[in-house]
Amino acid sequence: MRVEPSLQWRPGKRVAVIGAGPGGVSTALALKQQGFDVLVFEKQPEPKPLGGAVLLSVPVLAVLRHYGIDLNNFGSFTVTEFRNNKNQLRSRLPFNKSVEKSFGINGWHYGMLRSNAFAKMMELMPEGMLVPNSDFDHYTQTADGVTVNLKDGKTIEADILVGADGIRSGVSHQAFGDPGLFHVGLRVWLAWCDPIDGIPPQTGRIIHSHKYQASFFPMLHDGKPGYEWWVVEPCEENAPTPADIASHLGKILSKFPDPLPRFLQSTNLETQIFKWDIYNRPSLKQWSNGRVVCLGDAVHPVSPYAAYGMGMAIEDGYFLAKALAGSDLNDARQVSNSFHEFESQRVDYVNNHVEFARKLGNTFHQLPYPLAKLRDFVFDRTSILDRMIRHDYLADAEKMSLMMQELHQA
Repeated sequence: MRVEPSLQWRPGKRVAVIGAGPGGVSTALALKQQGFDVLVFEKQPEPKPLGGAVLLSVPVLAVLRHYGIDLNNFGSFTVTEFRNNKNQLRSRLPFNKSVEKSFGINGWHYGMLRSNAFAKMMELMPEGMLVPNSDFDHYTQTADGVTVNLKDGKTIEADILVGADGIRSGVSHQAFGDPGLFHVGLRVWLAWCDPIDGIPPQTGRIIHSHKYQASFFPMLHDGKPGYEWWVVEPCEENAPTPADIASHLGKILSKFPDPLPRFLQSTNLETQIFKWDIYNRPSLKQWSNGRVVCLGDAVHPVSPYAAYGMGMAIEDGYFLAKALAGSDLNDARQVSNSFHEFESQRVDYVNNHVEFARKLGNTFHQLPYPLAKLRDFVFDRTSILDRMIRHDYLADAEKMSLMMQELHQA
């Protein structure tokens, strides 16, 4: 049984996207702007982003603005600081004035609820583009096209297939084999709450003790101010969830400076917290196989340091569409060249961020106590952490931002 698209479905223009998360929706919006016909297959009745609040960087906001999202009251501009649990400043992320001026957006990080940001993206999806209750099973491809097979027996003929179906992607597994997922030894508690008093405005802090991280950032929730906060802790795979979450987090936060302990008291732990065990995979050097390409967590799941998962997936979709612009998808050579261009712009860049994030996670959470003590001594008394962040995280991101000239407003 074939899927009958309600939208036009023209040979040479047909793109099937598996997964209606931020990466899949970004891909669909960007490709639609480039004149392609797109269907997004989602296994759930309606797509729902996992997690609570999120930080999006300026280039991601510029992409969303390009899609048609109004950035007024969209997120809360934030100055990011790294501190120790005695509240001593270790690094403050600088702003690149050229990036700010080029995009016409102040700063670098903006905090918001993930669900709010995603809802704004979904509002731009044309009716009929999303195909819900469609669970991917497998694909078959030839030199001329791809047949997507769903678990309910339905099929769709497409020119290319985009796998944006998350960390346990069926598309990526078929295209590249077993991903070799591994638990990175970290668990994150993501939460959000209404405003509390006594915090410097537009300031977010990433604070470390000898083995924990506790952090907070201002955010907007439906245009209203609030805070996102989180705790990163070392954790074995399949470790049981604490029976008393408030007591567990309260014990950790008691070792951190104000205002962090007060966030717990201001948060409804029934509805405003999300537990996330972190998995990763060895980095891939290629994200395409014939007429199939993957992006987002399907090829680069992230850990909670520097590697901005939702933002990178949104960027992936934009860059894929830019690489495919003007291509005749009937032509296998044009498809191959476009995928190669996409990979040349994204693979090394993203892998650098993912691997740097993993490096920071290991540095802050996996060192034995004597080495952790030495790490803290060095970070507290030198500019090494500041240089690491500027060199391994900001430099590439700023370079990429300045290259996105089509999104600049100055």
